Amino acid sequence: MSWKITVRAAAEVVRAALVAHEDAEDWDFSIVLGGGQIDPADPDAWQLEAWLERMPTTEDKAAIATLFADGAPALIIEELADADWVTLSQHNVEPFTEGPFHVRTPDHPPVPGLRDFVIPASQAFGTGHHETTSGCLAMLAHIKAQGLVIRNLADIGTGTGLLAFAALHLWPRARATASDIDAVCGPVVAENAALNGVTLGDGPGKLAMVIAPGMAHPLLRAAAPYDLLIANILAGPLAELAPDFRKAVSPGGSVLLAGLLTTQEPTVRAAYTRAGFSLRARMQRGNWSILWLRRRTAR
Repeated sequence: MSWKITVRAAAEVVRAALVAHEDAEDWDFSIVLGGGQIDPADPDAWQLEAWLERMPTTEDKAAIATLFADGAPALIIEELADADWVTLSQHNVEPFTEGPFHVRTPDHPPVPGLRDFVIPASQAFGTGHHETTSGCLAMLAHIKAQGLVIRNLADIGTGTGLLAFAALHLWPRARATASDIDAVCGPVVAENAALNGVTLGDGPGKLAMVIAPGMAHPLLRAAAPYDLLIANILAGPLAELAPDFRKAVSPGGSVLLAGLLTTQEPTVRAAYTRAGFSLRARMQRGNWSILWLRRRTAR
């Protein structure tokens, strides 16, 4: 059996709790956390959800409560049927369209005229932050529209592989490398690549997949420098990786950053300014920022 804890509160309260979770260095990552709007008709009604493979202990409940500055509102604790609890958290994911892309689970039909991506709910799907995913797809289309030629790209924290797939659609002769810290992403990306007609391997028009934190893999370093580096992860790791990304991106090359709340944007942008990047464009989707920056060239 698995369990879910739900906390319902105002949007500002839940967003602050999500930020606190990201900053919690001693967080127990067996507690998978997510959060978002409950009802589009009521934009201030949000909920935080936590999934566990065990009955919540006093310590588990206290850990969630500490994410809230004034103590957590009421904890709603549910016992769930025996299931893949991470996948369970992804069900009822609605399809979405962004620019030339349509993203859906297998239970939804394709949309004619768009590049259709079928991404089944899985352990690598993440917590459903479609605003960051759709924002990255929109920014990729914008970068393409600016006339940039991408011959070598990387997607760090790829999850399902979706953003790497989309980039290869826009630049079909590019060499692509995807990575993730979670080993489950290896087979998930392979399955999704087969499902979406993406060729795995090393070379133009192909995608290589590795498991590693950040840039800590020989293949990632060997494939550099990149014309485009995509990272839809979290604000903390984004800021920490700025110096590594600078080394990995060619002068004039681009980074596409997402996974950061708008309240975290100044910190992330400051890290990339220090690392030698300049902001080229930004988008805001809900409470999330999507940033396109380019590495400055030496005068």
